[in-house]
Amino acid sequence: MSSGTPPDADEAAMRDAERSLADRRDRLVVERVLAGEVAAFNELVARYQDHVFAVAFRIVGEREAAADAAQEAFLAAYRNLARLRGDSFRGWLTRIAMNAATDVHRHRKRRPSEPYPEWEDEAWQPAAGPEDNPEVRAVAAGRDRLLAAALGRIGPDQRTAILLFDVEGYDYAETATMTGVSLGTVKSRIHRGRLALRDLLAEHVDLMRA
Repeated sequence: MSSGTPPDADEAAMRDAERSLADRRDRLVVERVLAGEVAAFNELVARYQDHVFAVAFRIVGEREAAADAAQEAFLAAYRNLARLRGDSFRGWLTRIAMNAATDVHRHRKRRPSEPYPEWEDEAWQPAAGPEDNPEVRAVAAGRDRLLAAALGRIGPDQRTAILLFDVEGYDYAETATMTGVSLGTVKSRIHRGRLALRDLLAEHVDLMRA
């Protein structure tokens, strides 16, 4: 029997090390921006634009609305950058993106008659995978719309916990810290949120498994 470290522990340690390295890298860029090198913020935008778009899209379920929310998220992050303390920039930005998307989802009454020209650049779209073809895209788009609609119907606390834990991959302790609640509360929100989503998506189980 091997007495070495379990593979899961090795993977977790590797993820923690990678996240720590990314946090330090982001912090250096943040310090440059706060020191007056405003253009350095573009590095953070380029680094996280796909991530922010994806977070927003999971909440609003519509590309133009997600792009609008992503723009608002980056503007809010830039304006409030000096308030970032010991938090991970990625985690902090994720919370801002979720808040921006929730606001857009709540207040957006209809699709705009004109597109947002500043978002026509393909760099603002999620990266395409090797399976990117019309049939796969259609199935994925339908699944994403259903999931976004279901997420929009559960409570905001449950939605935030599920996005951070199930989608973004933060553990229970990190999710608790980021949302400012106890570990037990986070676990309860995730459990209740999953049950609510299961009921909301029960009629579409085949599509969700596709």
